[in-house]
Amino acid sequence: MTATPTHRPTAAALNMVGAMCVIGVIDIYVAVIAETISVWQFLIMRLLLAAPIILALSAMGFGTVRPRRVRAVAFRSSLIATGMFCYFGALAFMPIAMALAGLFTSPIFVLLLTAFVLRQRIGPWRIIAVAVGFAGILVVLGPSGGSLGWVAVLPVLGGILYASGVVATRALCEGESTLTLLLGIFVAQGVLGTVVLAIITLMNVQVGVGGMAFLTRGWIWPIGEAWLYLLVQVIGSVIGVGLLNRAYQMGEASHVAVFEYSIMIFGPFFGWWLLGQPVTWVQGAGIALIVLAGVIIAVRSREPVAQHPVPGAQPGQRPTDLPPEGGR
Repeated sequence: MTATPTHRPTAAALNMVGAMCVIGVIDIYVAVIAETISVWQFLIMRLLLAAPIILALSAMGFGTVRPRRVRAVAFRSSLIATGMFCYFGALAFMPIAMALAGLFTSPIFVLLLTAFVLRQRIGPWRIIAVAVGFAGILVVLGPSGGSLGWVAVLPVLGGILYASGVVATRALCEGESTLTLLLGIFVAQGVLGTVVLAIITLMNVQVGVGGMAFLTRGWIWPIGEAWLYLLVQVIGSVIGVGLLNRAYQMGEASHVAVFEYSIMIFGPFFGWWLLGQPVTWVQGAGIALIVLAGVIIAVRSREPVAQHPVPGAQPGQRPTDLPPEGGR
């Protein structure tokens, strides 16, 4: 197929790889931020820093921030915001390679939700992908997962909630702008952070040690050098999501989605290079299995389906074929 201004596979792939490189860099510093403030304060400050940027982009004509369906956007935003809390929270306890492996099980859970909630046939290849993906989860967690205890399930829970948000996007948020959905996530994260931080303060929760401090600290001020990492994290998130959405606008979703897994290279690489986080060969094998599962899902999503279409989907599209709007 000849490339057109709306179908540019090479540019789409480059934009996606660029997005994953940016996100892979900024997310490793959540572990550094966790040494100073709580995840709840982190979520609140992400909102305070990101909202002006998003509102400025809207004022410049890049899209509206006014939702068409407030309840649908709020529901979708709450799911993804809670999923991202699980991911960010996990980064205080484990290397980014393990946290990403859990979060990027989301295509597997999108597939399961498609089959059991939306009642769409998924076919044998996708069933194989689910089995391969879950095998990858077990390999990545391995003995390390046992030593982490309940924390080991945090990134996988994040993947489940993120997947639920993706399905909600497809089914409930047709026609909402990227900026609306992106701001919705930041607002939901800010609300979540405010509520939990208020509970911690009122109940005078004892601050834990190590990674638990990221979950149990109250409001800290001043925050010193954490300001710089917060600013980089927020600006990087907006840039990364912008590149991600641009990639899906330029190319076929099932083609572009494969390149999203490049973060499984960038995240562990930068974690090792900049923070000295180790990645064992066993974990690498598990990551490879999860990536393989995602690639199978993306490639096989080109098959047409006509049963029980999702609102907003074009004929022959599945929930996983539609580009995500919004993001982190």
